[in-house]
Amino acid sequence: MADHAVDSRHRRVIAALRTSSLAAIVLSLAAAVSGEEEGSLRLVIGARVTTHEGRGNVEIFHADRWGSVCDDEWDTRDAQVVCRMLGHANASARVTVNAHFGKALRPILMDNVYCTGEELHIEECPFDGWGVHDCGRDEAAGVECQLPPPPTTAGAPSLVNVKKMIRSRSRGSVKLRLVGGRTRHEGRVEVYIPKRGWGTVCGDGWGLLEAATVCRHLGLGYTDAAVQGDYFGGMNETMMLSGVQCTGLEKNLADCLHDQLGVGSVTCPGAGDSVAGVVCVRDQADLVIDEDEVQRSAYLEDRQLLYLQCAMEEHCVSASAYALKADPGWLYESRRLLRFTVRVANVGTAEFMPFLPKHAWIWHSCHMHYHSMEVFAHYDVVDAAGQRVAEGHKASFCLEDNVCEPGVDKRYNCANYGDQGISVGCTDTYAHNIDCQWVDMTDVPHGQYTLKVSINPEYKMAEMSYDNNAAVCDLIYTQTYAAVTNCTLGRP
Repeated sequence: MADHAVDSRHRRVIAALRTSSLAAIVLSLAAAVSGEEEGSLRLVIGARVTTHEGRGNVEIFHADRWGSVCDDEWDTRDAQVVCRMLGHANASARVTVNAHFGKALRPILMDNVYCTGEELHIEECPFDGWGVHDCGRDEAAGVECQLPPPPTTAGAPSLVNVKKMIRSRSRGSVKLRLVGGRTRHEGRVEVYIPKRGWGTVCGDGWGLLEAATVCRHLGLGYTDAAVQGDYFGGMNETMMLSGVQCTGLEKNLADCLHDQLGVGSVTCPGAGDSVAGVVCVRDQADLVIDEDEVQRSAYLEDRQLLYLQCAMEEHCVSASAYALKADPGWLYESRRLLRFTVRVANVGTAEFMPFLPKHAWIWHSCHMHYHSMEVFAHYDVVDAAGQRVAEGHKASFCLEDNVCEPGVDKRYNCANYGDQGISVGCTDTYAHNIDCQWVDMTDVPHGQYTLKVSINPEYKMAEMSYDNNAAVCDLIYTQTYAAVTNCTLGRP
């Protein structure tokens, strides 16, 4: 063991002794015995440490305890930093979300992590602050540090786990039923496989896309919630299916992908308390972005950092802007911003409500408003190779009815801590001149790109369809102007 590691743990224990806090002493002694360093990372599947396997949910050691990471804004660049920290420098990093490796068993310590992929340690990446989050246990972030496969002899089986369509193993369509709910529109999902009987579905990685397919398969309308856990029971039932992955467009669950199927062959990291469930409804919201407004309103603006202080607190500028703080005159440095308006209409049959209940909204003291959804919109600039070269994002500080169709009354208004939402037949507008309504293009070479503006980008809220949640546009970026053209609707 390195001397500096021993010295570091020794200093932590001495510091705790000086505080005269029994709890601090116990925690520090435990940390010293465990040999963990502040900021250490590990991977876990359920309660099992799997760092050596290169796959699992990410946990970080902070303030003498292990904690989980939330999957909000979790992407490949974050995974690259994690895999590099764990010694997998040559790995091909892949992210997992929705507690793919089991629900978080420890407190969530990091949320909204924004890495560039170049950081040496995940603590160098901007995030909301230690323990500041709006996440549940079913939002654990994970990685798969996929090392290059070793050479194999001809005919040797592959060790790579490739998802297969359920139909390929179930010999056709599968039967579904919901059990344990208060009505026939909710419950745990049970699947029937011929000659194998009924069984539950592993909830790890289970999300709204999978739930949408189940509700459609059963003729129960749209999904309202995807449940992971023991809420609808089934902990002692036979688990029949795991690793389900759907697009949300399938008419039959058999057309989704999966990892394992069958009695005795299914492993589920969350064990007995990770059972997949759904809540189905007949009416649901459906947001659609106004792609023409994105195209019409786009323009470039040069703006000094002096006027972007609140935006910097919300991580709305690129990483190079924060590096400028080492220069005494950094406040007068300019950023080149691609600004545009995002107008969103609710064309569904139910109101669109924010992700967080009102009592859990997060107050932002700089902008002097509440956030009801940490990630309401995401903006990406992508090159011809499909690589993201710049990005922006927008927390929902105000979801309200700006303009409504004739005969529809405005219901939601953000003034004076009012209720937030978007009524059926109404639109909400994020104008081009408000903070964070941009992509920071300062470091992007001039050229031709794709601009993708997405709302509800992480599928956190249920909708009738996600096929109209993104505007995908051509972007010409020059030294003096930007042109956004040919915008079409698509998925986030």
